[in-house]
Amino acid sequence: MSKYHFNKIEDKWQKYWADNQTFKADNHSEKPKYYVLDMFPYPSGAGLHVGHPLGYIASDIYARYKRHQGFNVLHPQGYDSFGLPAEQYAIQTGQHPAKTTEENIARYREQLDKIGFSFDWSREVRTSNPEYYKWTQWIFIQLFESWYDKDLDKARSIEELRAIFSSEGNVHINAVCDEGSAHFTASEWLGFSETKKQEILLKYRLTYLAETEVNWCPQLGTVLANDEIVNGVSERGGYSVVRKKMKQWSMRITAYAQRLLDGLDKIDWPQPLKDSQTNWIGRSKGATVEFKIQNSEFRIPVFTTRPDTIFGVSFMVLAPEHDLVSKITTPEQKEAVEKYVEATAKRSERERMADVKTITGVFTGAYAEHPFTGKQIPIWIGDYVLAGYGTGAVMSVPCGDQRDYDFAKHFNLPIPNIFKDANISSEAYSDKENTIITNSDFLNGMTYSEAMEKIIAALEEKGIGKGKINYRLRDAVFSRQRYWGEPFPIYYKDGMPQIIPTECLPLRLPEVEKYLPTEEGEPPLGRADVWAWNTETNEVVSNDLIDHKTVFPLELNTMPGWAGSSWYFFRYMESEKRDEVFASQEALNYWKNVDLYIGGSEHATGHLLYSRFWVKFMHDRGLVPVDEPFKKLINQGMILGESAFIYTIPKYHFYISEYYANDLLNKKLRFEDLDKFILEIKGKDNKDVYRRNMYIHMLEYFKSSLSPMKDLIYDNLIKSHVDVSFVNNSNELDLNKFKNWRYETSDSFTFMDEGNGVFKISREVEKMSKSKYNVVNPDDICEQYGADTLRMYEMFLGPLEQAKPWNTAGITGVHGFLKKLWKLYHSGENESFNVSDDSASKDSLKTLHKTIKKVQEDIENFSFNTSVSSFMIAVNELSAKKCNSREVLEPLAILISPYAPHIAEELWEKLGHSESISTASFPKFEEKYLVESTKEYPISFNGKMRFTLELPLDISKEEIESAVMAHEKTAQYLEGRTPKKVIIVPGKIVNIVG
Repeated sequence: MSKYHFNKIEDKWQKYWADNQTFKADNHSEKPKYYVLDMFPYPSGAGLHVGHPLGYIASDIYARYKRHQGFNVLHPQGYDSFGLPAEQYAIQTGQHPAKTTEENIARYREQLDKIGFSFDWSREVRTSNPEYYKWTQWIFIQLFESWYDKDLDKARSIEELRAIFSSEGNVHINAVCDEGSAHFTASEWLGFSETKKQEILLKYRLTYLAETEVNWCPQLGTVLANDEIVNGVSERGGYSVVRKKMKQWSMRITAYAQRLLDGLDKIDWPQPLKDSQTNWIGRSKGATVEFKIQNSEFRIPVFTTRPDTIFGVSFMVLAPEHDLVSKITTPEQKEAVEKYVEATAKRSERERMADVKTITGVFTGAYAEHPFTGKQIPIWIGDYVLAGYGTGAVMSVPCGDQRDYDFAKHFNLPIPNIFKDANISSEAYSDKENTIITNSDFLNGMTYSEAMEKIIAALEEKGIGKGKINYRLRDAVFSRQRYWGEPFPIYYKDGMPQIIPTECLPLRLPEVEKYLPTEEGEPPLGRADVWAWNTETNEVVSNDLIDHKTVFPLELNTMPGWAGSSWYFFRYMESEKRDEVFASQEALNYWKNVDLYIGGSEHATGHLLYSRFWVKFMHDRGLVPVDEPFKKLINQGMILGESAFIYTIPKYHFYISEYYANDLLNKKLRFEDLDKFILEIKGKDNKDVYRRNMYIHMLEYFKSSLSPMKDLIYDNLIKSHVDVSFVNNSNELDLNKFKNWRYETSDSFTFMDEGNGVFKISREVEKMSKSKYNVVNPDDICEQYGADTLRMYEMFLGPLEQAKPWNTAGITGVHGFLKKLWKLYHSGENESFNVSDDSASKDSLKTLHKTIKKVQEDIENFSFNTSVSSFMIAVNELSAKKCNSREVLEPLAILISPYAPHIAEELWEKLGHSESISTASFPKFEEKYLVESTKEYPISFNGKMRFTLELPLDISKEEIESAVMAHEKTAQYLEGRTPKKVIIVPGKIVNIVG
């Protein structure tokens, strides 16, 4: 007897793959290479839910398919194991983050293995392992030891820059560097002290220290990136975030802005993701203009994309955090300005950019001079201007910019019109292509393009501005005030950063007593007692030994989460020399870059932009052979959870069935309406009586309460999540499970049910999340239905890129299909294996090749959901034909193996093969099996179809007629009559008349 025991089959083959390292890639193969990669997971304590494996299943199908096609496939997996969640847990529990991370990884690995992925685990990466972050630190050093040559448009060694400074100074050098870097000659450079030289070089290095405006989260004690902030609070914990200036490590990603834009044309990525990066980089063409501040030596530089509108400037707005604000504010305005600056610091940049409705600002009391008219222009501060974009200052042209217009209207500032025939009575005029400039001195009568050329020339002639390309992209802050991250390989001598020798890497994280910032506000590494660098012995020593002569303090910040994820795809390439190099040239030249990358679109401007930057830098320095990491990228959609909601009046400890909640909401019941409403329920059947009694119960309960309800009942109804596992398919809540769930749902609370123990809830589809109690554990699905069922069902749910709701009830259909597939290879009462070596029928071969063609097209187009449908159709057709031919069933097993590898392996073994099915070639589609050589003609008598006759398609009308008239059934229906005529349409019908 051979039933489909999926649990045993899956355990067997998962063990086989692990024992035999079936999916281990070879760096020396003569096969063509193909590199399939998933965005590697952060191993959270919650483990995986069924939404997480969606992309992994898709990439696994493709990896297995490419193996069948004869490719040497690299399909690795690892863990992005540094990060804030583990650190927060460590703060709460006192456990070392390494311990919880290890436990979480073990849980993830167990779950991933159960789903049957073809990962090459021999190349596993964990970003928190010192053996890995040694090379993250090494790459940081390469960035520190590099500068960007604008003429060559690439990064170069800092030693080459030193040589240039020594021979010719910096007057003629065209480099990316800090704004306002002073010029010096070669002789001046040679006369500088080493500390002075270090200060100057820091202005050019690709990673550098600088005072930077950052998002500071006091409760988390760390800087947050913009993408770690949601609705003005930290994504982790929902804590408030303020803007403040801190000395931080930063990366000069801005040097690569144009190359990052241009590179988007060379890669096969979803257009919305490319658009996100394009907008984030934000290239704009315009000019810089300097405005002199009246009665002051200060000047305000401004970048504008519309210098042609300069005669429409009626005020200026500075970002509240602009350096000049405190210097130019008059005594009369000082208090108001300081209050405003303090309030703005509590809002994130993203929140300020998004909030276009709230208009706020304060006058500084200072005035600037118009560079052409000399008129005085009031200087305001406003939070719609950001210090991090442009110069942090705006020349406000309210007639041509809506935010300036709204600001001017709000504060009753002048709005001069410089656009001919434009109506600006209710809004700004923004159509630059149809602009004719007026009221603008020497620009009058010009179009936008004419005025742009003229004004830039005038600015440059006066020496107060010039044409410029600007980018919204800012240098990336690279410091985090956390413990659980990569230590910087940096110590400080005379206040200047010095690099630890590369041969001494990794610089390992020290032990600390607590994972919180110190009482003095230093990062957690400030708690380490042994965290100083001895330059003579090249080792970490006790802080007590710091003498600033041979022993110096080490950097206290750690690197951000994106450090390790910006290059991990190269680490996977290396299998043999991981102790010697981050990846050998041989491995890099063989694998080059990722052919297929699958992951979430939420990483568009974080991980993906930073990794592209690092790869371009590494290519510049000859470290890698490619300048783009990911050739093709697919964003998988989200699997949504079906959440269950219960209505409650928490103040009165009431949980209310959806039935009564609809009553209360639809009728907008007040407390004082309950008596009257109870009388309106006049029915006498059991349901009405029960309903009336429930409202009487509610009324009495409220009356007996210590604080009877005087407000609206319906306004106090709150919808809250309930664990969806407590709800059956009829939306009925298991009250016993619910009552025992948490303290607030215990028996002391009152429930309004619908009678007979029925308490119905409502459902909604939303993001699957532990906090919404709507997650489905893949372990449970694998246990109940099998991993192959889970894999096929997730693909069957819908197109890979789209969001789709999970419905466990629908999984039985896919499981039933797999049982039917199994039965196709087995027959008889005992369901014994029964595959014949007899030739297959034409119909069976047609089904097979139709399926080969469709599945191959689907996989190439990542349309995995329609492949599953094709398999179902094929198995139904072959079952109906009772096909048991090896000629069909052997290639069918290969076809289905990328989707359902366990059952395919088992069937393959039963077919007599000793090697894994993953080594088998993908079946070749042959067109001849789909070409129809015969036609089944309907044979009609006087228009009524009586029987069918299969005839060759290539015979003549005469031959068709002869064959039909000779058929015994024709004689039967004619009953001796001679037909008047025989109508024949070749390839379609035969009709005998008379």
